Formats: sequence, structure tokens, C-alpha cells
Amino acid sequence: MTTTGSAAITGELRRRILSGELAPGERVPSTRAITREWGVAIATASRVLAALQAEGLVRAVPGVGTVVAAPADPSAPTEPGVAAPPWARSRAPATDRAVPEPVLTPERIVGAAVRVADVEGLTAVSMRRVAADLGVVPMALYRHVGDKDDLVVRMLDAALGEWRPPVDAPAGWRPRVEVAVRALWAGFRRHPWLAHALSITRPQLIPAGMAYSEWVLSALDPHLEPTEAFDVHLMLINFVRGTAVGLESERDAEAASGLDNEEWMAEQEPALLALVSSGDFPHLQRMVSGEYDLDVDALFERGLRLLLDGLAVQFDRSADASRTAAPPWTRA
Repeated sequence: MTTTGSAAITGELRRRILSGELAPGERVPSTRAITREWGVAIATASRVLAALQAEGLVRAVPGVGTVVAAPADPSAPTEPGVAAPPWARSRAPATDRAVPEPVLTPERIVGAAVRVADVEGLTAVSMRRVAADLGVVPMALYRHVGDKDDLVVRMLDAALGEWRPPVDAPAGWRPRVEVAVRALWAGFRRHPWLAHALSITRPQLIPAGMAYSEWVLSALDPHLEPTEAFDVHLMLINFVRGTAVGLESERDAEAASGLDNEEWMAEQEPALLALVSSGDFPHLQRMVSGEYDLDVDALFERGLRLLLDGLAVQFDRSADASRTAAPPWTRA
């Protein structure tokens, strides 16, 4: 086994893809497979996959790995001296595959965009990509959605709208808030791109998001002034968003590297142990030596419990203060 540079490895894998040796949807060698075949470091193998992804030749698929991606434009020229892959030569022009206009609806467009974002991330969503998945020319989309920004807002509405407030609301502010916040967390888990797409400082006009906010505010209303209630409801949203913000990048990193979180941490462990063993970080050393495992769902549950426990204490204090301030004849 001889050591080869990343450029040479990238060129070889590019040749396999463009020649049809690796077909669309087929897995390309993972970082570990590249290290075994060419005798290079993990970092070099990661650069190879990143270069192929930047060229649009491969894409990351959660739970699968890095696979060959069909080109958005099958008529695009390939490298000099390399024939177009069979799957590109046989594909009909997009105009020949166009779906009849009456079939195309905003709901179908948004659904296709959400599917792309769920699998490949929000950055993979473009009007051209969504049109290709639907089998229409890109201009057909603009008859139903304004532009990509409009499409993303509609995607947010569709994702948040998967939850409907229960008809029979649970009694008490805390169960009502828990129902909503846990549903929001489940939505962020289903759609990892939500955390990056949803803005707190520049909120988008999302009807489904407004329905969520109304539910939470109605639960908090008896206990807080309106501005306080709104702050608390934003705090809860940002707690979910902040906990979920790494989901998409972790999914992409796993697909690109072929390593899940535990495998990646195992590779970093020797260097991490050497650093914390210096004596400068005794608390971190105790956690690393104790094999702490990050569980984002458990982290979410712990954070939610602590936040709601704090609100409960504040509500109890406010109730006590109200009773103390009331005239004697109104007290129980």
C-alpha cells in the first residue's frame, strides 16, 4: 500500500464517478475505506470527500454515508477525455420531462424542498434543484412561489404546521407548555435544518409558528404580564433552537467523514486526554475519564425541566405576593 496525495485520490474517485463505475446513489468509499486503500490519514480522506462534494459529484445522505449525486444538468460537459456517464447520457432534457402545469402546486414544491433539506441540508435547496426533483423547468416554480426566501418561509410553515394543538388541552400551565415545547423539539429532530432557518431576531411570518406561540402564551397568560409572557415564550423557543443547532452540521459531518459522533470522539480521545491530564482542567479531566456520553435528547429534557422548575418557583412567589398584598377580607 503506497501513500498518495489527496489530489490524486480525488482524481481517481472522480474518474470512477464520471465513467459510470460508481453510479448515482451508490456509496463512494468512506474516509476509513480511503485510508485503508491509499494509506492516508483521516484528514486527507476527509479533504477528498469534501472536494468531490464541492464539485457536486457526491452528496451526504444521513444514515447512509456519501453517495454519488446525479448532476443537476446532465448536458454539462465532463472532463476532457472522459465520456459522460451512462446515466447522464440517457436522461431526457428537463423540458421533455416537465409535469403538466396544473399538477404543480405550492404544496408539491414545498414538499419537495423539505425532502431535499431533510436529507441534504438547507444549503442544498435551490429553485433549480427543487425543479429538477419535480421534473419541471425552474421557471415553472416562480408561478407558485416568489423566490427562495419565500420558499424557505413556506418550508418553515409546513414543518411547524405538522403539530396541531390538541383539542383537549391538558389542565395547568406546565403540562400545556410541555406539550408544545416537546412537539417543537420533535419537529427540530425531524427537520435538522429548522434551527438554522428559523430566526428569533428577524422573525418570519409563519402562520403555523403563530399558532404555536398563541398556545404557549395562553398557558402563560394567567401568571405573567404580556411582555414577560412573550419573553418566556421566546426563551423556550430559543432553548429548543439552541439545543438543535448542531443537528444538521453533525449529520453532514457524519455523512462526509463516515464517522458517527462516538467514532469521531474515539479518534480525538488520545489528544483530549493528553490535554486535560495537564492538571489545568481537573473538572474536565474527571468528565473525560468518566466517559461522558452526550445525549441531545436527554440534554433537552434536563434543560426543559430546569427551565420549567424555575418558572414554577417564580409563579409561586408571584402568587404569594398577590395574596399578601390583598386586603384582609379578601384573603382565604
